[in-house]
Amino acid sequence: MRNGLIYKILPVLASAIFLFSGFKAASQSLSLSSKLGSNKITLSLTKNGELQYRVTHRDKIIIADSPLGLNGDDQNFTSGLSLVHVSPIDVRREKYELKVSNFKTINHVFDTKSITFKNRSGALMIIDLVTGKEGVAFRYRFPDQDKKIRVINTESTGFQIEKNAKGWFQPYNKAGKVTPGYEDFYLNIHPGDSIRNPRNPSVGWCMPALFQVNEGKNWVLLAESATDGSFPGCHLQPDSKGGLYKIAFAEQDEKYTLPLGDNNHPASNLPWTMPWRVIIIGDQAGDILLSSLITDLAPASKLDDTSWIEPGKATWSWWSHPEDRSPETYNAFTDLAASFGFGYTLFDAGWEKANTEGGIIAKATAKGVKPMVWAYSAAYFDPEKRKMKFKELAAMGVKGVKIDFWCSDRQEVMACFQSLFEDAAKEHLLVNLHGTTVPRGWHRTWPNFMTAEAVLGTEHYFYEPRYPDLAAEQNTVLPFTRNVAGPTDYTPFALTIRKYPRLNTAVHELATAMIYTSGIINFADSKEIFDSLPVPVRHLLKDMPATWDKTESIVAEPGEQIILSRQKEGLSYIVGINGTNKVVPVELNLVKYAKGFSNFRVITEGENPLMTFKTETYPITSNWQYAFAPKGGFIIQFINE
Repeated sequence: MRNGLIYKILPVLASAIFLFSGFKAASQSLSLSSKLGSNKITLSLTKNGELQYRVTHRDKIIIADSPLGLNGDDQNFTSGLSLVHVSPIDVRREKYELKVSNFKTINHVFDTKSITFKNRSGALMIIDLVTGKEGVAFRYRFPDQDKKIRVINTESTGFQIEKNAKGWFQPYNKAGKVTPGYEDFYLNIHPGDSIRNPRNPSVGWCMPALFQVNEGKNWVLLAESATDGSFPGCHLQPDSKGGLYKIAFAEQDEKYTLPLGDNNHPASNLPWTMPWRVIIIGDQAGDILLSSLITDLAPASKLDDTSWIEPGKATWSWWSHPEDRSPETYNAFTDLAASFGFGYTLFDAGWEKANTEGGIIAKATAKGVKPMVWAYSAAYFDPEKRKMKFKELAAMGVKGVKIDFWCSDRQEVMACFQSLFEDAAKEHLLVNLHGTTVPRGWHRTWPNFMTAEAVLGTEHYFYEPRYPDLAAEQNTVLPFTRNVAGPTDYTPFALTIRKYPRLNTAVHELATAMIYTSGIINFADSKEIFDSLPVPVRHLLKDMPATWDKTESIVAEPGEQIILSRQKEGLSYIVGINGTNKVVPVELNLVKYAKGFSNFRVITEGENPLMTFKTETYPITSNWQYAFAPKGGFIIQFINE
C-alpha cells in the first residue's frame, strides 16, 4: 500500500511572510480557495479581536460567519487576538489506498495555509486551513514547546447554518449503561430545532451532521478527523438558536466501567495539534456519500506491512441465537461460513466457555475460517493487560476482536483506541469496535481497524419498538452520514422476525450489505435462513465483496431512495433501496454500467416480500424500468451467461 504521499509543489507567495500588529478590522480578512471545487474559507477578526470564519461554494454561503477560538486554563484565545503571520500557500497531494473504502485508490490535491495569531499576553495559536474539491477543514495548533499540561475549558467553534436549511441530525445520548453509543435515530430537522423523542435522554447532537442548504442546491456534512489521544471526541451543543451549532466536549460522566478521571476537558502539553473540523460540501447528496475528505486529513498508515489484512464476510450466531452459546451452535456457524466461502466467523459473548468445552477456535481454523471473538472494553483498557490478552488470542488462532461497551468519547478512550489498534496490529489482529464512538479517519492510519458499530443497526429489532417503521428511512440516511465517517458494522440481512416485526422487504435487507461499507460484513440470521435461499442469492452472497474498487452514486435522496453502482475487480452491481412507504418508479440506463457484460440478473421481491426473493435474468438493454416496492429494494448483478 502507498500511503500518505505528500508533495510540496512550488509554494505560492513564498516570500509573503507578513508580520502584523494593531491591524484594522477591515484589513484582517484572510482566505484560502480551492483550485478544484470552488470551495473557500475566509477568516476575519472583529474590532474586539474575536476570530470568525465563513465558508462559500461558488461564492454562495455554506457556513455563514461563525465563531472560532479556545479558552484555556492559562490562556484565552477568544478575544483580543491579533494577526502575526500568514504562511505561503502549499499544494498537498494525498494518494493512498484503503483496505475498506468506496474506491481502491484515493488521489486528491489540496491547498493549505497556516495563519498565526497571538493573544493579549503574546501567546501564539495557529489555525491550519485546507481546501479541496470535496470541502474545507481547519484545526487549531499551539506551536510552543512546554511540558506543562494545558487544559482547554471551552471551544468557541461554531457552524452557522441558514434558517431555511433542512438536515439530518442524530441526538447525542447522555451517559448510561449503553450510551453514548451513536445508536439513535437520525431526525429530519431545521436549524434551531430542539431534540425531540430521542431513544435516550440526550445532551447534544452527534457528528457527522448533514444539512441541505442554499435553497436545496448544496449539501454539507459536519464531521471530525484525526482525533487522537490529545483530544476527546466532540459533538454539537443541544442549543442551536439562530442555527448556530457549537462544539461540545465529551461529558464528564461518560465513564461506564472504565477507570477514567474527573476531568473531561482536553488536556495536553505543548506543542499541541488538535483534530480537524471538517466541512464536506457537495452539489448532490451523492457527493457527500462518496467523499474521502475525512481519511484524506487523517495521518497516513502506521503499518508497513498490511498484506495480512483481508476484508471479508462473517457468519454471526448471536442475532439468531442470542441465548445459545453452545459449542454446537458456534461450530454450525463455522460450517456455514465455510459453505459460503466466508473468510470469517464471529464468536460473540460466551465464546470462552464454548472454546474450553468444544474447541471452537481450533475447529474454525481447521476449516480455513478465521475466528473473531467478542471482548469487554474494561478488560482491554489497561495497556499491559491488553497486550498480554492479544498475545494469548493470537496464539490460540484468533484473527480479530470485537470489543464492546466503550460508551464514552472521553480523551482517555480516544487515546486507548490508538494504542489498541497498534497493539492489535503487532499480533496481526483485526479490530471491530462496538458500543462506541464513530470513527474519525482511523481506518487509514490503522488499516487493521476494519469496522465499528456506532449505528442503529439490525439488533434493534430486539430493542426498539419504533425501529421497524423507521428502519427503511434510516437506511437511506446512514450512507450520507454515519458511513461517511468510516466503516459501519450494521449487521445486515436480518430476515427472521424478532420481537419487533420487520417491515422492510427481504431484498431491502439483503441490499444493505452492499449499500453500507464495512471491512468485515457480519451477517445476521440463522443457518436455516441461509440454506433456504434460492441459488442465485446464495451465489450473490458468495461473490459479494467487502470493499470496492469504484462506486458511483446514481440516485441519492437521503430519507427516500439510494441507488449505487459498485465494482470490484471483475464484479459489477447496481444496488438500490427505498426508504419510503410509497411505490417509486426507477429507470436506469444499464449500458452505462455493463461494459464487458452481456446479461444482468436482478433480484427483487418474491411472492412473500418479507421473506422471499425473485431472480430473473435478461439481456442488457439501454433502459431498465422498475417500481420500488414500499420499503423495498433491488440488486442487479451483471453477468455473462
